[in-house]
Amino acid sequence: MNKRGLFIKILLFVSLVITNVAVAAPNPPNITAKAAIVIDAATGKVLYSKNAEEQRYPASTTKMMSLIVALEHGNLDELVTASKNAASTEGSTLWLTQGEKLKMIDLLYGIMLISGNDATVAVAEHISGSVENFAKLMTQKAHAIGAKDTNFTNSSGLPDPNHFTTAHDLARIAAYGYKNPKFTEIISTKHKIIPWAGKDYDRDLYNENRMLWLSEGGNGVKTGYTDAAGRCLVSGAKRNDMQLIAVVLDSETMWDDSIALLDFGFTQVKPEIIFNQADILKTIRVVNGKSEVIRLITSTNLVVPISGNDKEEFSTVIDAPNKVEAPVVKGQKIGVVRMLYQNTEIASVDLLADENSERKSFFNILVEKVKDLFAFFTVK
Repeated sequence: MNKRGLFIKILLFVSLVITNVAVAAPNPPNITAKAAIVIDAATGKVLYSKNAEEQRYPASTTKMMSLIVALEHGNLDELVTASKNAASTEGSTLWLTQGEKLKMIDLLYGIMLISGNDATVAVAEHISGSVENFAKLMTQKAHAIGAKDTNFTNSSGLPDPNHFTTAHDLARIAAYGYKNPKFTEIISTKHKIIPWAGKDYDRDLYNENRMLWLSEGGNGVKTGYTDAAGRCLVSGAKRNDMQLIAVVLDSETMWDDSIALLDFGFTQVKPEIIFNQADILKTIRVVNGKSEVIRLITSTNLVVPISGNDKEEFSTVIDAPNKVEAPVVKGQKIGVVRMLYQNTEIASVDLLADENSERKSFFNILVEKVKDLFAFFTVK
């Protein structure tokens, strides 16, 4: 091959390499939102940010925290009576009437699927006696989970100069919520039927969050709009065991912005299996067991989101005893392996016994103790 041909081949090779790098690391999307963020829910890692620390009005994305506080302070099966104040609340509505009774869980679906402001007031008054007291719980919880640039004055998100948050804080709140299975169940529900007292038909609720249909793996979380806040959306998607959260505030095209941000976010992280299901992590002694040792295996895969060069930030801790008393049943939980990111726990997997170990008979235990005693005096 002549030098010219070799030179052309080298150029083609370099071009392919550059093209592959460009595909692997796309540029962040152009979005219309005034403030936005994408984070990994497990680690809190920021994958994209635009004015994310700027305080803005959250509109009905507020209701994520209303749901969290209700789940942590309320009884889902209790009946809640709508007051005159709740029934007359302005804005989006579940059409509650004064004196109407609904279960707490039904009201929470009404809050998150169709953004019922009246339902947030009914829940707030039931749990805390007033919206003001409930809002204090909301703010306290926000600060406790790290959303320190947030202040809530009501449970609905209706405009108030002192009711504000940031895109980053909303992402933190959503990430905290996803840790609660009931939170995740409610926000990812596409359709729910709940009672409607005095009617010949029930309330038929369809989730207003189109991201459940538009985004691959879409599983939450809440829309919002007021004139002061603009169009707002907190959205979540889970792909390859990785949960991402996107927030857009005051966006002209909130659906397109959110889809683009989530898609971009998933290009920035990759799942890595740290442990496979049934991996052996520890062997322990069984006291008085027919099998003297058993192995502890993982109950499921343990997957972590890796981005950039942050693999060194992850570590594991095995929390399991060195011995256990017989009997032991196969599949019995004996311990747990914890995954830490920057020394904070982000996930855990149970450690299970991989076999049975029946307890020895009293006679066998007695014989062994006699043998041990005899050996002791023999050595002496």
